[in-house]
Amino acid sequence: MIVQKCRSAEVQKDRPISNFRTSELPNFRAAIDFKLYLITDRRLFTDYYSLFTAVEEALDGGLKAVQLREKDLEIRELLQMAYKMREITKKYKAKLFINDRVDIALAVDADGVHLGQSSIPPSAARKVAGNKLIIGASTHGIKEALETEKSGADFITFGPIYKTPSKLKYGKPPGIDVLRKVKSKVSIPVFAIGGIKTDMVKEVMDAGADGIALISGILGAEDIKGKTEYFLKLLG
Repeated sequence: MIVQKCRSAEVQKDRPISNFRTSELPNFRAAIDFKLYLITDRRLFTDYYSLFTAVEEALDGGLKAVQLREKDLEIRELLQMAYKMREITKKYKAKLFINDRVDIALAVDADGVHLGQSSIPPSAARKVAGNKLIIGASTHGIKEALETEKSGADFITFGPIYKTPSKLKYGKPPGIDVLRKVKSKVSIPVFAIGGIKTDMVKEVMDAGADGIALISGILGAEDIKGKTEYFLKLLG
């Protein structure tokens, strides 16, 4: 009897992550009920208070998903920001994603984590988080998108679609045609990112995107609430 139990535990431990997700975890697709995904950048502001105020203005404009992306902060400082951002997003019943840090996402009861290509893979994040976090990931090409979906991501951002200062290190933007190809090959939601302005939203959505991700497109606006409302109107 003891041997049988040990063998059962061993099978449990070695079970492929894909089977674990399929049989025991909820389908997070339904939880991705937003089309506008705001990514923070505190460098656009003079202090943290101004960033929090700006995010709250966007939330007041109807925003339903925020990614706290402050990659260069010390852990404790990032944790403090995450607690505050969780407080603000809960007030507006919006989802909060933490960039890279699964531990911080779990600590502040965030809705999800967003992983870069240099982060741990989605499969590893899922082993740590179980069914507690939605997992998003950044991708920049068709191969990355396919591998990221296979690894267990619930959604991806893809880009840059257009030229933008924050994505210059990725070289020439893949553009609309590649976005369309990605959408034809992956089944998880795809959020277009990179230089997207209001007059580009229709082209991006017509290419099949499930939504768009923005940084300065909202946070750099003079009227953040109004700009958020306008983007949401264009997204339908």
